[in-house]
Amino acid sequence: MNFKEIKELIEILDQSSLTEINIEDKGNVVNLKKEKETEIITPQISQQPMQQFAPQQGVSQAPTPNNAGEDTSSVSIDDNLQTINAPMVGTFYKSPSPEESAYVQVGDSVTNESTVCILEAMKLFNEIQAEVTGEIVEILVEDGQMVEYGQPLFKVK
Repeated sequence: MNFKEIKELIEILDQSSLTEINIEDKGNVVNLKKEKETEIITPQISQQPMQQFAPQQGVSQAPTPNNAGEDTSSVSIDDNLQTINAPMVGTFYKSPSPEESAYVQVGDSVTNESTVCILEAMKLFNEIQAEVTGEIVEILVEDGQMVEYGQPLFKVK
């Protein structure tokens, strides 16, 4: 078989519903196999609020008619502690890059404008601000962890 004949066989295989052709001609063996096409499916990510996590310390965080439209970036857990909550679904990063130090650590003071972390959503890196003033007393998520909308990220005193 010459190159032109092999090329014609490839075109026939490509245009047919066959997936494989095996031909023996004068001691030469030609085996042509068609690869399955893979369909690329992209997930659809919704920006709708996800189900709230179980209440901490017995205090309900479910919206009531009085606070249904309020911002969920901070919710009081008790008289002295507030939380900084995830404003979106995404991946939590404590620093701008793996080589750099964390935005905040336990014991650091934050103000309303302090950047506390990054949430990555659909390849977009969003800097998250504290929106509360106080001292970080606990970091509730690990670096690289997926977080849900409204999930507590930090406790602030």
